Amino acid sequence: MNVRALYRMLWLTVTLVVSGCSTYQTPGAGISVGNLSKADTDIAELMKREPAASFPARLAVVRIQAADYGSDDRQCHGTGRYCALTIRDIETEQDFNGLSQLPMMAGVAAIGQMLLPDKLDSIKDLRVAAANLKADMVLVYSVDTRFSVENTDIGPLALISLGFLPNKEAHVTSTAACALFDVRTGFVYGTAESSATEKQQASMWSTEGAIENARLKTEAAAFKQMLGEFNTLWQGVVDTYTRPDVKPIR
Repeated sequence: MNVRALYRMLWLTVTLVVSGCSTYQTPGAGISVGNLSKADTDIAELMKREPAASFPARLAVVRIQAADYGSDDRQCHGTGRYCALTIRDIETEQDFNGLSQLPMMAGVAAIGQMLLPDKLDSIKDLRVAAANLKADMVLVYSVDTRFSVENTDIGPLALISLGFLPNKEAHVTSTAACALFDVRTGFVYGTAESSATEKQQASMWSTEGAIENARLKTEAAAFKQMLGEFNTLWQGVVDTYTRPDVKPIR
């Protein structure tokens, strides 16, 4: 264990002892979608993949997180290498309506828990669920949120003491990242990513609700900015794959 990690552990321990049992547990981490796609097959096979979607295209959408993500009010479905968060907390109906209004978009549907297997190990598991929805593409996204007070990083699944934090600047930083996959072949059309940060005095983190509000605010901002980046990605996909000389592989 390095000195910085030891300092963080000692700092958290001291605050917990002094303030008693009033704590907030930070959420689990996000997950690298790219790492999951590599689990499907080897590099040579990945290089052979081609797009197969036709346009207008039907899009399935799902959020995934690290396997240990979740809390009392955010249950994440599935065991294995990751889990799927099927209950919305930062996404709005307006967000999904915006996706459905994109050019050459035939429809948008969220992948629900009933379509997912209990064990989730690779992107293929999500592609199968999307295929059940008759989707041509699946948009997979994840949100990673980190907390820190001054130079002390508070990692995922860590406990933050409530009501006994130093009067220093606290940061909540969220990064939302997504990848667009072809349901039939697993071809990756592209990725998008965006981050947002909320700054406030750590002394304001006196209740669980206060920290949750900071988390929700930064995650929602990062998600909306990611959707803006995805809109640009989608336009590029449409421009590229609706050209007369580009025919989808069937």
